[in-house]
Amino acid sequence: MTAPNDRRRRLLGALLPLAAASAGAAPLRALAAPAPAPEREGAPLAAWQPGWLDIHHIATGRGNATFVMFPDGTSLLIDAGASLNGLDVSVAPRPDGSRRPGEWIARYLRRHLGRAGLAGLDYLLATHLHPDHTGDVDAASPLAAGGTWRLGGVTDVAEQIPIYAVIDRGFPDYDVPLRVDAPFANNYRAWIAARRKAGQRVEAFVVGSAAQIAARGHRSAATGFEVRNIAANGEVWTGQASATRTLFPPLASVARADWPNENQCSAAVRIASGRFSYFTAGDLTSYTQDGALPWHDVLGPAARAAGPVSVATADHHGMFDGLSAEVVRTLRPRAWVIPSWHIAHPDMLQLERMFSERLYPGPRAVFATTVMRENLLANGRLTRKLLSHDGHVVVRVPPGGDRFYVAVTGNADEHDSVRMVTEQFAA
Repeated sequence: MTAPNDRRRRLLGALLPLAAASAGAAPLRALAAPAPAPEREGAPLAAWQPGWLDIHHIATGRGNATFVMFPDGTSLLIDAGASLNGLDVSVAPRPDGSRRPGEWIARYLRRHLGRAGLAGLDYLLATHLHPDHTGDVDAASPLAAGGTWRLGGVTDVAEQIPIYAVIDRGFPDYDVPLRVDAPFANNYRAWIAARRKAGQRVEAFVVGSAAQIAARGHRSAATGFEVRNIAANGEVWTGQASATRTLFPPLASVARADWPNENQCSAAVRIASGRFSYFTAGDLTSYTQDGALPWHDVLGPAARAAGPVSVATADHHGMFDGLSAEVVRTLRPRAWVIPSWHIAHPDMLQLERMFSERLYPGPRAVFATTVMRENLLANGRLTRKLLSHDGHVVVRVPPGGDRFYVAVTGNADEHDSVRMVTEQFAA
């Protein structure tokens, strides 16, 4: 359900000065590149075109899934969440409960890859091993064809779409900081073991690298891009070449109760195409137990390494421990996307910070993928400012990255109908 039309028009009107204030930025019609058909409310989302960067935040109501089409046609899926939480704390599955969330994600990928003339997924990045990012399973989850693992989340995607390379922060031992012993984690590891046995590519996420996720050259004439691996496992890029530094102290010197958890070890990346940049960091958090454990703030150093960006996600779903004031002030994006699905997503203080012009000046757009009615009511003073709180949020960046716009498409079916589209933002 998007914001009412009159409110949305007022909000979009407030955003227009962003484009006007960008010295020398050309309007869309002057961009020297082929453009998709102009997005129109009620029409299907225009197909990706070579030279463009598209970032789809897929809204299944069950967790995170972000699909990226790079300018040369290289594709990346960041997470494929499939939470099994009940409807008392989570929104109803989108489009509905007739398929598992991972199946809906796979169908979404096949639809958009197919429109680009592609069949397989180049990269799958699992930011960390939690059900709302990699998928949950139980005794009712079907077994994979000929496999010893069950289908849910990433394994559902892999069942339907060939994946060139899987990258995650825990490979190969999954014991940093502690091995997670739960059905969802054991299932994911069983799938990884089967991939390795079959000779398929699996890699550990390499912090500092700008070459691990690279162009696969599907469209050789298209412009370039960069994916910089910013942080994982308490290690963060310094901003110099591929050098990194360690944030966590030796764990032997730390009480076991204070050890970093799976969220604090999440993988973070910055995606850049021309002047445009995008930051996302799984469930990285900035909460320090009110200053008692300063090294628990991993999101802050990761944000500083990424620098100001055009678009950012509100990591850890906009929960209380995600965006600190410093993180918001550092990233200062033109648009925020909240990957939300639980009754606690987003937190009121997180919304305050995203909208605060005390932290950085100028209007900005804030989108959420799926917000429960209870949260909308509890945080109504701020949730009414959201440009959307139910639907796929698609960021579209023309060649050169001088500008971008955001389209929200319906998630109640598979028509990809445009519900709303913003004016152009200066990147």
